Amino acid sequence: MGEAKRQATKAADAAEDVADSKGFQLAARAGYIAAGLLHLLIGIIALRIATGGSGKADQSGALQQLAGGPGGRILLWACFLGCIALALFMLSEVFFGAKQASGNERTKERLKSGGTAVVYAALGAAFGRYALGGTSDSGQSTQSATASVMSHPAGAALLIAIGLGLLATAGYFVYSGITRKFKKNLSRLPSGEAGSAVVTLGRVGYVAKGIALAVLGFLLILATVRNNPEESTGLDGALKTLAGQPFGIWILGAVAVGLICYGLFLMVRSRYQRM
Repeated sequence: MGEAKRQATKAADAAEDVADSKGFQLAARAGYIAAGLLHLLIGIIALRIATGGSGKADQSGALQQLAGGPGGRILLWACFLGCIALALFMLSEVFFGAKQASGNERTKERLKSGGTAVVYAALGAAFGRYALGGTSDSGQSTQSATASVMSHPAGAALLIAIGLGLLATAGYFVYSGITRKFKKNLSRLPSGEAGSAVVTLGRVGYVAKGIALAVLGFLLILATVRNNPEESTGLDGALKTLAGQPFGIWILGAVAVGLICYGLFLMVRSRYQRM
């Protein structure tokens, strides 16, 4: 029993050493660049829609555009590796992170790291699917998943809970943008105008991301209440719903610019993120 415990401790120490290595952290930082590129493309597509063009302003639309560009397959694989590395780093933070924090704060930070690990693992899987030549439709996938969950007895309650979770997450993004709370995750920001530009990108980007998530959550709850999964259309449908409101084109344009800012911020974050 003692030998098994020593071996487990040795393995845990080795895993922590890998997570703390500069090479692994450099690979993990690339995950932020991948996510930033995705948000940048979604924002550009949304801006195109706001100015009278067409496209799918969601993950599948951005990935299709990326796959069809010069060197797209290589870029997709690079983004896949970056996202998986970041997911693994965040998973290591679940076990080894926030050691200096108090009990409740440590638990909170580790849960947050776990959630981030899931997000980047899913994002990495999406990049990998397209790198292998596969495709998907985010809107149709959302509708199918919503319909499937609705068919279960407790499905409506679960979907409403997910919708409320999206609204809560949206509120957190908006709050973080307004209060600059995201700055606590950054280190060694440049001084002067360069540092101010990074903070401005973050503030605008976080608020825009929050608005997009809020519409997404609202549509999911609405689809559930009306028992109509076709109203749960994913991010593309959420942004196009914004465009259909009074002054919606202007609102969509503002959100699109904000998503572009958020994408640029994530790319810069790869350099200044506290690891």
